[in-house]
Amino acid sequence: MRKEEKQAIVQALAEQIKSYGNFYITDTADLTVEKVNNIRRKGYEQGIAIQVAKNSLIEKALIEAGIDSEELRSVLKGASTLMFSETGNAPAKLIKQLRKEGDKPVLKAAYIQETAFVGDDQLNALVSLKSKEELIADVIALLQSPAKNVISALQSGGNTISGLVKALEERG
Repeated sequence: MRKEEKQAIVQALAEQIKSYGNFYITDTADLTVEKVNNIRRKGYEQGIAIQVAKNSLIEKALIEAGIDSEELRSVLKGASTLMFSETGNAPAKLIKQLRKEGDKPVLKAAYIQETAFVGDDQLNALVSLKSKEELIADVIALLQSPAKNVISALQSGGNTISGLVKALEERG
């Protein structure tokens, strides 16, 4: 591979890192082409871009994208596959789903919202991470709850008062 080709790959990877903001580094070594294509297909269906690249090029792309993480660089050994997603936990869910069929891919590291998660033992924590949209929905639900209670109390209180007025009218 010529130097220009390597630089183009580094630039493309750096752009993906910047545009998605979330990425996972996985180990897919020893998987057949058929299995890797199956992973790509399932990833595509879930909005996950999958890219296989040499570790040296991934390291240069990280630097190019402004990510200076020794933790991430330390996992760049052996075969590495990158998974890019706008939703932080989508690749973790895909990996967990694929693990039901075999022992790969193995999570080497993940980079979510400027935080590095290193090691396959982080997979369950990453699956349970909420997306930005889910967090916003939770906050809105929490904010709406007290307002609904106040409105409900006012409405039921109005019914009670009108019932008392009617009862007093009927007595009098």
